[in-house]
Amino acid sequence: MLLFNFHSIGNKLLNIRKRAGLTQAEVAELSGLSDRTYADIERGSVNMRIETILRICRALQITPDDILTEESTSISYTQDELIKRLNSCKPNEKQTALQLLSVYLDSIK
Repeated sequence: MLLFNFHSIGNKLLNIRKRAGLTQAEVAELSGLSDRTYADIERGSVNMRIETILRICRALQITPDDILTEESTSISYTQDELIKRLNSCKPNEKQTALQLLSVYLDSIK
């Protein structure tokens, strides 16, 4: 799911920056931004241009997907349920299900 909430994006940036052991000033410098601008971005109080997002991502060595998307918990739950159901199948049923899934996935590429 694509995130449009700047507070959520800012929180993701904060967590990624801290895991990388960087200060706001360091990320700002690496991104070519002022310290204040980067701090405002982490607070979610500023609307960013795509170029700014890309510069921050390069500085943090991440992809835009890392900050602009969020995995839906319902998708994870569905995947877990599918794996449980597949594991409860007989070997020949598993083989058929996996072949059907493979054909489907090939058809949508």
